[in-house]
Amino acid sequence: TYTAKSFMKLSRKLGIRQSMGRVGSCFDNAAAEAFLSSLEWEVLPDTRFETPGTPGLVLEWCYGFYNHTRRHSSAGMMAPITYETTALNRDAA
Repeated sequence: TYTAKSFMKLSRKLGIRQSMGRVGSCFDNAAAEAFLSSLEWEVLPDTRFETPGTPGLVLEWCYGFYNHTRRHSSAGMMAPITYETTALNRDAA
């Protein structure tokens, strides 16, 4: 899906720089893959895009739950926003 020409063309048009390695490469983007997996399992099966405003539900999940509430094992079981804030405060001290 993410290597389809139409997706790559749209990404370029929107100014999005894609980052992909070969299949099985040790440089795979595990964090992005984990995020997309969570999105596909936790949000998309129950979401019907019947109105133009419906994608806003996905953004609410991304920003509200995924970044501010959901704990991540790679961030010491803290929410990403908490982890980032802690790191910034530690670096500033």
